[in-house]
Amino acid sequence: MPPNGPFRSVSRCFPHPAAHGARQKRLFPAARCAVPAGISLVLGVCVITTAAAHAATLRPAAPGKHARPAPSQSPQKPPRATLAAKPETVEVTAQRRDFSYPEAQHTPDASTRVTADRLLSRGIVTLRGLEYIAPNLTIQSINGTASTNFYLRGVGFNDFTQNNMGPVLTYFDDVPFIYSGMTDGMMFDMAGATVTPGPVGTKHGMSDTGGEVMLRTADPTDTWHAGAKQDIASYARSRSEAYVSGPLAKGLTFRLSGQTQQGGGWQTNPLNGDHLGDADLWALRGKLRYRPDSHTTITLSGHFTQDDSQVVTGIPIDRLIGTAALPKLAWQQAEWGMRPQFARLIGRPAGLKPGEHNQYWGADLNISHDFGPATLTSISAFNTERRGEYTDQDATAQSQADTYRDIDSNVFTQELRLSSSHSEDRLQWTVGAMYERSRMHQRFFFDYTDYVPARGYMMSTTFGLNQESTSEFGNISYRLPHNITLWAGLLHELDDRSISNLQSVIYGGSTRNFHGESTAANQFAGQIGISWQMTQNAMLYYKMSKGFKPGGFTANNTQLQAQLDPFKPETVLTYEVGFKSDPIPNRLRINGAAFYNDYHNQQILGTVLIPNYGPDSEITNAPKSESWGFEGTIEARPVERLFITQNFGWQRGTFQNFPTVNRAKTNAYYAAHGIWRAINDNFSGVDMGQPKLTLNGSAEWRQPLGHHYGLDFGPDWLYRGSQAMTPGGTGFYRLPPYFLLGAHVTFRPASSHWQATLYAQNILNRHYSESGGQATTVYMYIPGTPRFIGARLSCDF
Repeated sequence: MPPNGPFRSVSRCFPHPAAHGARQKRLFPAARCAVPAGISLVLGVCVITTAAAHAATLRPAAPGKHARPAPSQSPQKPPRATLAAKPETVEVTAQRRDFSYPEAQHTPDASTRVTADRLLSRGIVTLRGLEYIAPNLTIQSINGTASTNFYLRGVGFNDFTQNNMGPVLTYFDDVPFIYSGMTDGMMFDMAGATVTPGPVGTKHGMSDTGGEVMLRTADPTDTWHAGAKQDIASYARSRSEAYVSGPLAKGLTFRLSGQTQQGGGWQTNPLNGDHLGDADLWALRGKLRYRPDSHTTITLSGHFTQDDSQVVTGIPIDRLIGTAALPKLAWQQAEWGMRPQFARLIGRPAGLKPGEHNQYWGADLNISHDFGPATLTSISAFNTERRGEYTDQDATAQSQADTYRDIDSNVFTQELRLSSSHSEDRLQWTVGAMYERSRMHQRFFFDYTDYVPARGYMMSTTFGLNQESTSEFGNISYRLPHNITLWAGLLHELDDRSISNLQSVIYGGSTRNFHGESTAANQFAGQIGISWQMTQNAMLYYKMSKGFKPGGFTANNTQLQAQLDPFKPETVLTYEVGFKSDPIPNRLRINGAAFYNDYHNQQILGTVLIPNYGPDSEITNAPKSESWGFEGTIEARPVERLFITQNFGWQRGTFQNFPTVNRAKTNAYYAAHGIWRAINDNFSGVDMGQPKLTLNGSAEWRQPLGHHYGLDFGPDWLYRGSQAMTPGGTGFYRLPPYFLLGAHVTFRPASSHWQATLYAQNILNRHYSESGGQATTVYMYIPGTPRFIGARLSCDF
């Protein structure tokens, strides 16, 4: 017997990655243990059994392979020398999978797949955090609020009104959220995330042009489990999560989870010392899963979010209209102010700080039945939002562009799809249909009282929006000899939407009523491709995809009937070539892809000049544009305990034909002459303005501390190139590039039932801007968060 008893050390076990719903536990580097004869030891997918009559030795597996028994003699005739020289023990080396999702290395796509552990370690608790872990992805807050705009490979647009379908769709558990704001507060108790660039929609969900973000939440478990996380950080920021999961009856399981977010505000008003930016959010999610037999799964889910958080207010960069000096603010300062008259108009308390007053809830029913050769899936979902949002868009204490909006909307979706059940078959196929309907009512209130002599009034705009779409899709793939696979997909979509009852009221002045507008689209999208699995650890693929996104309306701050003219649908033809490889299995992984996008009628935020009013934003179409670039991911374990991940993305895009009002020249003309005159321009050959270079990554050293504990520590980083906020933007119309550095130290036991982390975000306290824009009189930047230092404790039972 070994000196320390029958077990010298115990290596952590982990579930097989393919096990549905299994939590992947992180292991320390290989550890050995001695097991008495007759004991069965389970390590992941490897089961080792020893007989009392003999002993065998297990050697360390080659990188990327499971430990497996070394060749041995038959149990009936063991070598005498072996019996005499060795005790009846087995030495085992546990080799964990250091690179997640190994099965995805055989999937021909450029998706970024992220585990729940990685989301936790990088502190990603909102959609915007995903840009820290995926290449060529930009997610920006709209004026510091919970509303977001997506740009994936440069595909996206700025939609302040948030009443149009975005080019990048967000899914939670296969349910599409066509208005991304509805996902506010839902990123907790996660199972993983996938970011897929390029046109999608022939296998599930809806068609779009930019790609999708697929988020998975944790599922109910067959045994009882519970857990909690507590995160505290600078500026009194607190984030708490908890869950409980287990069986209720035979075949019936549940999971209930929730989170709260409090504090974290880091802006102050130099005029009165007021504090701004504290979070005040809580959310709940419940799942009930019933499996009446081995072929049927029924899951009922529901969620609720209440968000009363304050928002980040912009810093004025340049005065576009007027001569009054702008306030000189430090990076963590902000000015705002609400007049009592405006507070009474919107029905909110006087002294209201910029912030949210939002409520979201929804439910979905997912039914799946395996008939043997095919699986039928039905996903029904209803989601609703009630939003009240106040922003000070002139970024000063004056009332030159104070804005409040109410949104009442709901969305119903129904997806039905039938797909092949056996992933190992040469022929794989999917057919399905999708129905989506939304109803929305919005009210915008503006206070321009101090914007004189141009306006000097308060006003409101109200409208209703009805939208309905149906689509049918199908996808088929076939694996030929020599590991070559061909695939093709097709989607047809019919979309109808209309805007009605739009009214614009100037209080103390005129009331304008506008007649309704409608638009319809009937389009096809699709995909064809080929992949070649050259070796077990290397694959090449090529695909050509056509994406489609419906048209819509720009409806805020409407003064002219022409502003309600619908913009056209957007289409893109995307060519992509990529590879996936594990040149040194479990040591080095390199994936990459190059792409070219050929756009027709790309939807983009342009400018229109309203007489005696000034320039205003309007979503319009660029008749012809193109973009191209490449992206990749490197995962490496250069030495035993060092793990490095690096994502990189590079992209360029130009307009080939885009006539619109040049906002910068128009503002300059007004400043010089005091007269509004549209300076029209064609931005042919002008760069689209998206960041050309994006980098993000992390490095981690995993150090065992004895046999029972371990320490993980290392830095993470993000670089984002400059971004033009208007077509052809230069000077302050272009956001400067920035680099952010973070770090963490995590202490954990071998059991992984708990862990404690110290971390720092923006450890260099860099001053940077995450977005920018114009609101009437000033151009402003939305500042990024300063340095946060925090601690996180989590436990699971």
